Amino acid sequence: MAVIKVHGFHASTATVMVLCCLNEKQVEYELVLVDLPAGAHKQPQYLALNPFGVVPTIQDGDLTLFESRAILRYLAKKFKGQGTDLLGSTLSEEALVDQWCEVEGQSFNPAISSIVSQILVVPMRGGSTDEAVVEMNIEKLGKVLDIYEERLSKSKYLAGDFFSLADLQHLPFTHYLVNACGKGDLITSRKHVNAWWEDISSRPTWKKVAENMKFN
Repeated sequence: MAVIKVHGFHASTATVMVLCCLNEKQVEYELVLVDLPAGAHKQPQYLALNPFGVVPTIQDGDLTLFESRAILRYLAKKFKGQGTDLLGSTLSEEALVDQWCEVEGQSFNPAISSIVSQILVVPMRGGSTDEAVVEMNIEKLGKVLDIYEERLSKSKYLAGDFFSLADLQHLPFTHYLVNACGKGDLITSRKHVNAWWEDISSRPTWKKVAENMKFN
């Protein structure tokens, strides 16, 4: 079987999410570095793979696929019989995984990505953090995490008592929030959210990619 090529960048949240999924599924892959700081993602060679000029993009044989969440579902389905089952084993479990994946994309991600961008990315690009934007999104994220706290008081993971894509999708941005942005109290102040985070962030499949999440 051909090795899956992942065109991405080691500090990219979307890239490491895909790499973690591949680790969970025990799939061999090759990371092809796209040098984002040098603008490689906007060059013709990469745009031929992904016309939107963002990472990651995977190549699996004749298939070229972009958009990280679409890639996750493809990998989880193609390799369902090996590694960790990230989709659930019944229709009801699959529906709950889909539900919480949607929550991550529509409610959790917009707030947390804005916080991380303002605190971490904007200053790296020579700008100044907009504290009003940070505070507004901390409030939004707090409301989402309050719902998570209630949910996780009843189940070990978001979709039930099994680790799934619904949990995996939260790893990259929460990693930066806790370890690089000084906002870990949003997690640690919530007993069940904190226990969940300590659980999922300690998975060897995640730690393998998290150790390389540096911008230089």
